[in-house]
Amino acid sequence: MKSKQLGFELPELDRKKTQAAVEAALEKYRIFKFITFEEREASTTAGYSDMPRSYTGTTTDQTASIAIHNVDLPAQRRAFCERVERTVKRLHPKQRLLIEEKYMNEDYVLDYQVYKFKFNPPISEMTYSRIRWRAFYQLALALDIAVEKEKDCQESRTNCLE
Repeated sequence: MKSKQLGFELPELDRKKTQAAVEAALEKYRIFKFITFEEREASTTAGYSDMPRSYTGTTTDQTASIAIHNVDLPAQRRAFCERVERTVKRLHPKQRLLIEEKYMNEDYVLDYQVYKFKFNPPISEMTYSRIRWRAFYQLALALDIAVEKEKDCQESRTNCLE
């Protein structure tokens, strides 16, 4: 009996769009992690209006919707932050250092500060960009935000839309 091997190729990603998507996710992480969540509160004062109300057939429960918001939104933020942190922890140590120092700290840091002062020994700008792209590639695939390159009509043998 002959064993079959599964053919699996890594996708070719659109570099600019994927980088933008990963940076947006890491910025969202930074906002969720370091900006406090403001809870909503129910209004306790009565509101009066001169305009007569008519029955709309709907009921509202202000307290319940506020409670749901105050519980669900922080839980979603926490889950997103934990997912990003777990994904970053699985990266190669140099990639992890780069991502944590540049994108996951409270302070905004410039690229040259990372490759000149955070790496020991310091690395070149070219090496830094290569490490960053590999980290972005892996993060994009793991977080399911990768943007694949569109195949050119002449390269693919399928019919293109006219």
